Amino acid sequence: MRRPLLTLACAFAALASVFVTSGTAMSETPLHAAAAQDDVAAIQRLLSAGAPIDARDGSGATALLVATHTNNVNAAEALINAGADVNAKDNIKDSAYLYAGARGHLNILKITLAHGADLKSTNRYGGTALIPAAERGHVDTVRTLIDAGIDVDHVNNLGWTALLEAIILGDGGQRHQQIVELLVEAKANLNLADGEGVTPLQHARARGYRKIERMLVAGGAR
Repeated sequence: MRRPLLTLACAFAALASVFVTSGTAMSETPLHAAAAQDDVAAIQRLLSAGAPIDARDGSGATALLVATHTNNVNAAEALINAGADVNAKDNIKDSAYLYAGARGHLNILKITLAHGADLKSTNRYGGTALIPAAERGHVDTVRTLIDAGIDVDHVNNLGWTALLEAIILGDGGQRHQQIVELLVEAKANLNLADGEGVTPLQHARARGYRKIERMLVAGGAR
């Protein structure tokens, strides 16, 4: 009996290896596959046939989040218009709204904002969509989120605001300068220090970001 059991075990191991190496979760649905391929016609057929629009794959992602991962705007729009939950989070607390904001997927972000995106929703670091957008230099995304009314002074689990992340994790270049300018104009608290009591102005000075330093001083930073 040991040989058949061993053979069966090997077969299961081989099958598992296929899924692992392909990066495809075993619970992926045809709707997830259609979203990954930006196949709107297939999405519409599947939904008309009764496919659950917010079904999860092995990572907890919905088809909408899968489409957002690869910036498949057509698929994302089709799913959102059909009622997909823009705030549904996966196992690491990403949602279509949060991921689009963090990655600068502006078209999808705007669609999520028009369909009930929760501006107070936070990622696994306790940050809103604005904070990683500021860090990564997504100027238009930051502008869009500010215009939508997001809290510019939200503090994440690291003790950092969007302004602090733009300075601490940014490169001091043109994009991050624009983001700091947008946050200053949005009346962000320029003196809100990090968890160790270091202010945005102090961080900018320590890094030699002179243009950002001048912006902060002009805005009343200390």
